[in-house]
Amino acid sequence: MRKILPLHLSMRFLRVWERNLLVYRQNWKISFVPPLLEPFFYLVAFGVGLSTLVGNINYDGSEISYMLFIAPALLAINIMNNAFFENTYASFVRMYYQKTFDAMMATPLTLEEIITGEIVWGATKSVIATSIMLAVISLFGLIRYPEGLLIIPLSLIGGIAFGSIGMIFTAIVANIELFNLPVFLFITPMFLFSGTFFPIENLPGWAQYIAMLLPLTHMVNLTRSLSLGIVDMSLLPGFCYFVISCIVFFPLAIHKMHRRLIK
Repeated sequence: MRKILPLHLSMRFLRVWERNLLVYRQNWKISFVPPLLEPFFYLVAFGVGLSTLVGNINYDGSEISYMLFIAPALLAINIMNNAFFENTYASFVRMYYQKTFDAMMATPLTLEEIITGEIVWGATKSVIATSIMLAVISLFGLIRYPEGLLIIPLSLIGGIAFGSIGMIFTAIVANIELFNLPVFLFITPMFLFSGTFFPIENLPGWAQYIAMLLPLTHMVNLTRSLSLGIVDMSLLPGFCYFVISCIVFFPLAIHKMHRRLIK
């Protein structure tokens, strides 16, 4: 049985983060477009088109419009997707095809610092995309301020959690095509059944219990509450969920990557 090695971290992980930032700046226009246009398309298609059929939604004991209901969910999905896909497909390409990890391991950087830099960069992309999307959604008057600003630091914590989960999959898949499995079996069900487009109370009882185990459900609840200006103790369970997720999945991701890369 292999034991989990202690973490050897220093601020040098920021060099990995900086390297990814430099690459991002070269293609920032491409990365800038999706979080700019995606909420617009969703709000027009679902918020404007579908809202006329759905009407108002009962949320937290009050009636809100369907646009108010789905707008925060788009932010939560954005946080999940940016971190998860950055630390799966993008990290795998850097590790397996570009051999960037091999090059960095030939420097004084430790493997722990390399993986930490990757996960923190994935979380940073969540923060960048969330800030852009938040600005777009605010144009529709769907975010209440100043409470809505708390979504930005929340995206960092959520990004670390989702990025760590993504890095675990990166450590265990044999080839890049196999990422279709976690996307199909993990990401897609959360996208559909985490209270994103309809209240989870509409699901059968057993499905509601499963939904409450999924991280996106808690992220949706947090972003929705903050968007509506609700800041109270009801946010604490969801916040603790993500803190615990970071504590569990972050070192696990480093351990799994250590087993893969250190022979």
